[in-house]
Amino acid sequence: MKRRKNALILLAGGTGSRMGAGVPKQFMELRGKPLIWYSLNAVQRSDLIDECILVSGKDQIRTAREITDRYGFDKVSHIVTGGAERYLSVVNAVLALMEKNGSCECAEGAPEIILIHDGARPFLTDEIIQRCLDGVEDTGGCAAAVPSKDTVKIADESGYVTQEPLRRNVWLMQTPQVFRSDILCRACRGILDGGVGESGHFADTSAITDDVCMVRMITGADVKLVMGDYENIKVTTPDDLIIADKILEAQIGHFT
Repeated sequence: MKRRKNALILLAGGTGSRMGAGVPKQFMELRGKPLIWYSLNAVQRSDLIDECILVSGKDQIRTAREITDRYGFDKVSHIVTGGAERYLSVVNAVLALMEKNGSCECAEGAPEIILIHDGARPFLTDEIIQRCLDGVEDTGGCAAAVPSKDTVKIADESGYVTQEPLRRNVWLMQTPQVFRSDILCRACRGILDGGVGESGHFADTSAITDDVCMVRMITGADVKLVMGDYENIKVTTPDDLIIADKILEAQIGHFT
């Protein structure tokens, strides 16, 4: 059976303020290469991904283009400017796909599955991608995550415990977060219409934390969690960069 066409949106528009380095974290070097190189290289090498839309900050478009050109990342079909919020960056990328294909839902050659990945997660693998692609077949929405190893407490603003969810039900979200293109397009249209959900209600877009949240809030679609990888970390602080370097040290040869 012929597999679906898959496009990946790579989000690399953050400012890296928590890194405190004066340079966006996606362009900081990790073992001699910009951090974003690792995600782009995983996409370029993967037989599961047909096309990549790279989202960058307005002031970093030139740098992003230089990186894709320098390393021959020709799966990147578009580099688009990010929005003020993560979900708006996703909308911009989906609009670029729609403009290219006329529609991201039914046009011939348009992607049927869209994956969304953080450019600051350098350890994307085909194994993670495949589990997500298998999972999206069930409901049309799927995301990589890992079960929490720690007990989680929910506290109020004063720090008092208010809820104690069962640890077996607590997952730590990662990316890729993956959707059938028609579902993701419907969510993006709802955002462009001012946050109107499909039931006619207005969604509180200020509460959107990730792509799963946006899609569920606007479309009501079910989203399945599948096993990501504990090494699929997001580099946000200087400590994370040290951890990423140690992971790479243990994986010498994996990216060469």
